Amino acid sequence: MEPNIETQLNAIQLEKPPIGFTSSALQELHRLYKELNVSDDAVLRIGVKGGGCSGLSYLLAFDKKEEGDSDYELEGIPVVMKKAQVMYVLGMEVDWETGLNNRGFSFNNPNAAETCGCGQSFSA
Repeated sequence: MEPNIETQLNAIQLEKPPIGFTSSALQELHRLYKELNVSDDAVLRIGVKGGGCSGLSYLLAFDKKEEGDSDYELEGIPVVMKKAQVMYVLGMEVDWETGLNNRGFSFNNPNAAETCGCGQSFSA
């Protein structure tokens, strides 16, 4: 019997977060961390959730750590992610854009089969 994906993901030991952040995204995260006066026990949650025009949408928010979260650190910011969601975002890069047409975090996900026009939703 072949192990399920959760068992396989539990066996993977990731030394760094499974996604990357550009320098502008890191700068914006640090700014938000200070501006929002995030509590000491808050962490940056990265992941996906159902919804959006393509089926899944990205999750990037300050939150509380939950049982079963994988822990990482990103330049002084504690980061958590559900192990089962790693397969959807492995290798993704998050950027912060400040152009005329777009302002906000953008997600470059090599695992996305389709994305929507807003860039916040995808299907795998």
